[in-house]
Amino acid sequence: MAPIPDSKAGPKRALLVGVQTPDMPDGEADELLLELQELVENLHFEVVDCLLVNLKRTTPAFYTGQGKAQEISELAKELEADVIVFDSALSPAQQRNWEKLAERAVIDRQEVILEVFADRAHTREAGLQVALARLEYSLPRLTRAWTHLSRQRGAGSMGGEGETQLEQDRRVVRDRITHLKQELVSVVKQRDVQRRKRQRVPVPTAAIVGYTNAGKSSLLNAMTGSTVLAEDKLFATLDPTTRQMDLPGNGKVLVTDTVGFIRRLPHGLVESFKATLEEVVVADFLMHVLDVTSPHWEKHHATTLSVLEELGALGRPIITVFNKADVATGLDIAEARKIVPDAFFVSAKTGKGLPQLIERCSELCAGSDLQHNLLIPHTRYDLVARLRRVGSILEEDHQEEGVLIECRFPPAQLRYFESFIVVEAPKKKSKKATK
Repeated sequence: MAPIPDSKAGPKRALLVGVQTPDMPDGEADELLLELQELVENLHFEVVDCLLVNLKRTTPAFYTGQGKAQEISELAKELEADVIVFDSALSPAQQRNWEKLAERAVIDRQEVILEVFADRAHTREAGLQVALARLEYSLPRLTRAWTHLSRQRGAGSMGGEGETQLEQDRRVVRDRITHLKQELVSVVKQRDVQRRKRQRVPVPTAAIVGYTNAGKSSLLNAMTGSTVLAEDKLFATLDPTTRQMDLPGNGKVLVTDTVGFIRRLPHGLVESFKATLEEVVVADFLMHVLDVTSPHWEKHHATTLSVLEELGALGRPIITVFNKADVATGLDIAEARKIVPDAFFVSAKTGKGLPQLIERCSELCAGSDLQHNLLIPHTRYDLVARLRRVGSILEEDHQEEGVLIECRFPPAQLRYFESFIVVEAPKKKSKKATK
């Protein structure tokens, strides 16, 4: 096997190969190839050329035809490329054939994405998830490294050649996969404990989802006043981050930023990131963020919805949010509004459109709340404090009998306030104070 160049050892030269098949819409292969280029450049590789192959049908040996494979191999040698990167997924056998023919490393889009994720994984949870995905991807490809090796095992009456190095290495990888899955179970339990702690005070939850580099982390910062890492690159952060956002009328919502999606995301990564993406499944509603300046936002929209469907999260209310409206043209916004008429157009950078988006979040949070008039005695100000934490105070009036409050609160809180509900509010005797 030709070793994959170490991206941290200095710039390496990469030849990118995209494939346009008959079942793909015209131009889609070009879009994916540009996306692959950005992924590869995030690994600090130097892209020496991008080649698009029109393929009528795939072949089991090289994916492309033998003649085209020979042509690409010669081009890679001529350009002195260290690695050939395919935008399409290659089988283990196809990778072996390519590396034998080209005499250099040959990888596909899935392996590039795994390397980018590995480069971005900074916490224990993200590291475990990426390590698991990489091992599951590499297990059927171990023959790229070990086909020529064997090890003599056994003696005496056992006799014969024993376990090959390949068999031993597969066993080691399987054991490591089992160990990582056990560790991830522990991570999921810890996340469940954290979630239950949050649910003791039933604050509504929202999850920000969307294509990678659409501005999700920037939107979280703008809406909550936090300082989460937000950079203009793919998969700047892999770990879910939860922050509290204040809503009009003393309301609150916990907003979680999630890992970005991408076309042709390796299935193993979706499976490995289930612990992270569980926040999407349990959220009360979702904010789907799109880059309105991207010419491919419709495909990004479809990709995200596809992953959400796989997670079983499409039944949640979804707010569609077009970000980067400050640099979009009027035509960009008009076209997007025509296709998604109820979307919000915002700028996380300038704050444009954020008040309207926050108001919509408030409406969704209040949708399941109970609205009542309460007359709370002056001796029970602890209930007023609780109401400020878990609900929204619409009107508040101090009277001789107690505090008259018009409010909303979650159904789970009814047992605390039920005995103080008044069907008909007493006539107010003092000036109303609105919160």
